[in-house]
Amino acid sequence: MAQDPAPSRIVSLVPSLTEALFAFGVGERVVGRTRYCRWPPGAVGRVPKVGGTKKVDVERILALEPDLVVAVREENSRKDVEEIAATGVPVLLGAPETVAGAIDFLGELAEKTRASEAGVFLEAADRACRTVRKRAGTARRVFVPIWKNPYMTVGSDTYVHDLLRVCGGENVFGHRARYPEVTLEEIEAARPEVILLPDEPYPFSAEDLAEIYALDVPAVRENSVHLADGKLLTWYGPRMAGSLVQLSALLKNPL
Repeated sequence: MAQDPAPSRIVSLVPSLTEALFAFGVGERVVGRTRYCRWPPGAVGRVPKVGGTKKVDVERILALEPDLVVAVREENSRKDVEEIAATGVPVLLGAPETVAGAIDFLGELAEKTRASEAGVFLEAADRACRTVRKRAGTARRVFVPIWKNPYMTVGSDTYVHDLLRVCGGENVFGHRARYPEVTLEEIEAARPEVILLPDEPYPFSAEDLAEIYALDVPAVRENSVHLADGKLLTWYGPRMAGSLVQLSALLKNPL
């Protein structure tokens, strides 16, 4: 049975997957992206924008006549995805909540788009995942806020939660709902040994350190509070192998 032809007009609604499509060698087929899809710089600039990740312009997407739209449940609205799919446009919808699931979804994306250059990235991510698992050592208690005023963090059933586990961390709020609000008192009671302050979705910076350093927790006493690139924690794509290694090092589990 003959395969369906490879899609030639792709709209990506996920920044990390837009980057993946270019890295996989099919960037010339990307005809639409969100305003947050900024990687790779330069090459992606020529691609028309179709709105943000949470709210896209469906009419603009349809006007681009795509034969594939790439989306994920975590970043894109169900309403937008269902409206696009209802028109008959094929939608590849991912929902990875684990590192292994993210690698599998990237493989599905590569297969769907006939991306011949994807193998090297997928193999590197799989190899890095196996390596950091073997060398993780004793799990260290980690707190990762994703928002402030109020503080919000990651709970179970999230990609970040599993990523921390794979890299040798124990999410101190892993027993809570997906994105719980937490107080400074609750953070102290959780006694994190490592605190990572990512620059997205909330742009944590040096200005936020004073409040964190005022906490009576092991992470402060052991100088294990780190400002971190948010892409290390939330982006799955061609940078996954490097992210696994860097995050493992931040958790003081060097390879």
